[in-house]
Amino acid sequence: MSDNPKTNTSSNTQKDPDDWVSGEPMTGAQRSYLKTLSEQAHQPDAYVEDLTKAEASKRIDELKQSLGLE
Repeated sequence: MSDNPKTNTSSNTQKDPDDWVSGEPMTGAQRSYLKTLSEQAHQPDAYVEDLTKAEASKRIDELKQSLGLE
């Protein structure tokens, strides 16, 4: 197995959001998915426009769990 990050993408998909340090705003895909999940879970306050990528990821995971999607 290679340690090249370009060929070993599994490490990127499994990284804990608490370890992210960028503070970048959530992506468009996260924004859309978070909005959808918050509506499905009847928790409109879960959707906040100015979340970071890490915050959005955690909130998405929480909503998915509450909806039984995990």
